[in-house]
Amino acid sequence: MNTTERIFQAVLFEVIALAIVVPATAFIAGYETGKMAIAGIALSIFAMLWNYIYNIVFDKLAGYNRVERGVSIRIIHAIAFEFGMILITLPALAWYLNITWLEAAMLEAGFLIFILLYTFVFNWLYDKYQPYKNWISHEQYS
Repeated sequence: MNTTERIFQAVLFEVIALAIVVPATAFIAGYETGKMAIAGIALSIFAMLWNYIYNIVFDKLAGYNRVERGVSIRIIHAIAFEFGMILITLPALAWYLNITWLEAAMLEAGFLIFILLYTFVFNWLYDKYQPYKNWISHEQYS
């Protein structure tokens, strides 16, 4: 996967996630939609940078043939990615939303449940359908 495709994948991932998470969190947790949108966008920017760096390292460790990765590798991929995210997002959410660390942890737990499943499904479907190669660059599998 080249740099352009990695950027495409990260942006697509975050845009779809934001479209789901911001209104759902505002509704379920009762936070102001605008404030959740700002928090979501800030965290998404961080997540895209983390996603880019993390996936380069993960590909080097797990091998570049993403199509052949099994369920266990995909589970490890999703869990390790989210652990890295929590180290930054928990204190950031507590600070920005002016909530306790416990409240931020509960909010983060809700995000985690959604994002773990979403990451697994998104990456599996992305690897299967190769949207960048099929829709934009029209390259064949390598």
